[in-house]
Amino acid sequence: MKVAFTTTGMTLDAPLDPRFGRAQGFIIFDTENDTFEAVDNRQVLNSSHGAGIQAAETIVRHGANCLVTGHCGPNAHRALSAAGIRIYTTGARTVAEALEAYRAGALAPMTSADVEGHW
Repeated sequence: MKVAFTTTGMTLDAPLDPRFGRAQGFIIFDTENDTFEAVDNRQVLNSSHGAGIQAAETIVRHGANCLVTGHCGPNAHRALSAAGIRIYTTGARTVAEALEAYRAGALAPMTSADVEGHW
């Protein structure tokens, strides 16, 4: 299974970015072999619209099965849900902490957007 985490850095010790669409990047962690890929998302940071949908397309393209983030807007939530990606929310400070919570089954599923678009 591949789990995408929103991040402000490119390592497991990097802070978790609470935003999805305008996250600086993603860590795509493969739970089957304990490896990860860092994916840059800075190209959409200054988009006037569509950042969430573009970010969703990015993690789908990288084979993620689920997403762990702080918050998710309505357009991104719809795009992720349509792609079959499960979304979990966390208040973890780092990607490593969020990964630990994911593995422990301690994350709450996000069933709807929890912020407005352009957040």
